[in-house]
Amino acid sequence: MKITYYGHACLALEIDNISLIVDPFISGNPLAEAQKINLDAIKVDYILITHAHEDHTLDVLTIAKNNPDALIVSNAEIAGYYANKGLKTHPMNHGGAWEFDFGKLHYTSAVHSSSFGDGSYGGEPGGFIIQSKTKNIYIAGDTALSMDMKLIPMFVKLDLAVLPIGDNFTMGIDQGVVAAEFLECKTILGYHYDTFGFIVIDHQKAKEAFLNKGKELVLLPISGSLTI
Repeated sequence: MKITYYGHACLALEIDNISLIVDPFISGNPLAEAQKINLDAIKVDYILITHAHEDHTLDVLTIAKNNPDALIVSNAEIAGYYANKGLKTHPMNHGGAWEFDFGKLHYTSAVHSSSFGDGSYGGEPGGFIIQSKTKNIYIAGDTALSMDMKLIPMFVKLDLAVLPIGDNFTMGIDQGVVAAEFLECKTILGYHYDTFGFIVIDHQKAKEAFLNKGKELVLLPISGSLTI
């Protein structure tokens, strides 16, 4: 499984030659401009959306229109929003799972808010667990620290957890360390940090905080990749 970081909370995943993108927000991210990421060149089979905020959905329509066979997967309200625009969708809700060709996908709880830029209701926010043939990852979405995270290792052993660490709008570094312990996961990919002033972090201090608890925090450069 290859994971590419497009900045903020946008991830591209390659699983057995199947391409997914999570929370596409590229064109509006000033930190991504230097990488000259070409939206029109992004080819995907699935678009996963944790919640409706614009910094997670800005480029959904562009990518979906460029990939007409791509399936948008999210909660029922977000799926309905895009289905009304003529796009292919698969609705889910908290606690539910579905077998796709890339693996089993769970829609998990998140503690946050969710609405589209036009004011439309985006349902309750969530995250995803992907159980592929070889690796299991948790993408938390925008969330506060939650005791619900303790439930996850009861039914799936994680190889990687993707956690927001920018603070202010989501968990910060200290809460992220606790989340990693709740999840019983040794390797953490940080996201949702540095994009704008409210969520700028000290990279070295963040890595040290996780290391002190026996965890590895990976902070990828934009367009950087990790293979697990």
